[in-house]
Amino acid sequence: MTKRRNRIYEPVTVPFSATPTGEPLSVADWANPCVWTERMLTTLHTGVRGGKWHTLIDKVFSPINLFAACRKVTGKGGSAGVDHQSAKDFEANSREELDRLHIALRDDSYVPQAVRRVWIPKPGSNEQRPLGVPTVRDRVVQTALLNVLEPIFDVTFSDNSFGFRRGRSCQMALEHVESLLEAGYVHVVDADLKGYFDTIPKDRLLAMVGEKISDRRVLRMVGRRA
Repeated sequence: MTKRRNRIYEPVTVPFSATPTGEPLSVADWANPCVWTERMLTTLHTGVRGGKWHTLIDKVFSPINLFAACRKVTGKGGSAGVDHQSAKDFEANSREELDRLHIALRDDSYVPQAVRRVWIPKPGSNEQRPLGVPTVRDRVVQTALLNVLEPIFDVTFSDNSFGFRRGRSCQMALEHVESLLEAGYVHVVDADLKGYFDTIPKDRLLAMVGEKISDRRVLRMVGRRA
């Protein structure tokens, strides 16, 4: 947003009149306690030695993190992947499934399966967009990985960013817009990049991840799904 200069403007409240929501939650409020200890949370703000996080793979395959990831994935349900195993089936045998995942990740023998491609309607048009459906097993690993990595990167994001972030909501974004309007900002830029996620330069993205993470096994796992 930019300020309009040399013009008289009477700020008005926008019709949606966002309900006060308070401050966004801090990372410490939502970081998964199965992974993030008080010492690690403190390091997020004081800075890690050398600027990079080391030895994270053991936190990814820790039994308690895999269990927490499993509960989150199976709780959402969702479609089966190429192996035709449903979330309900995985949950029914979760102890054996998680034991196998733990061993495979620990021994560096884990290999993700192919992603099932489906097409879903695109809202507001007659077009369809592709959607990749990983197996439940792989979704559990992805969630366990997210539990480890999300706080590391979230603390580097802009305070003006609200989309798809933990502890933030659309209501908070609307409240922020109202505060800018009241401060005299009147120009809004709306941009939409067609097919953006299909055109992200993967090598540059992984290089940026590597600026924060030095654990090669974790980087390799991220690269497999980038």
